[in-house]
Amino acid sequence: MGSYAAGDVVLAPIRFPDGGQKIRPAVVVAVREDGSLIACPVSSKPPSDMPSMPLSLPDFARGGLDLLDESYVLARPCTLRSPEVVAKKGRLTAGALAAVAMMAQNGQNRR
Repeated sequence: MGSYAAGDVVLAPIRFPDGGQKIRPAVVVAVREDGSLIACPVSSKPPSDMPSMPLSLPDFARGGLDLLDESYVLARPCTLRSPEVVAKKGRLTAGALAAVAMMAQNGQNRR
């Protein structure tokens, strides 16, 4: 699909702990040397079982999500392969990315 950087918001298949998967938005927090992406999934509802961070249109430097209400970035980093990315939806501001990256790091440390 292309090249990606930390701060990009992409659509990609997100795998769930129960083995299922669904195409969802995700915030790229890092790109590995092999091109795989470390990303945090985005949900339209705040989770009750993990930390999350609200995300709204002012958090985007470019683009955005097709939602009128707030979305929530989940503190559950996952690995995505670049070819699996379906689309790029936008890019977060530097401040929003820093907050998501810190939350992702804290979420990774809890595992």
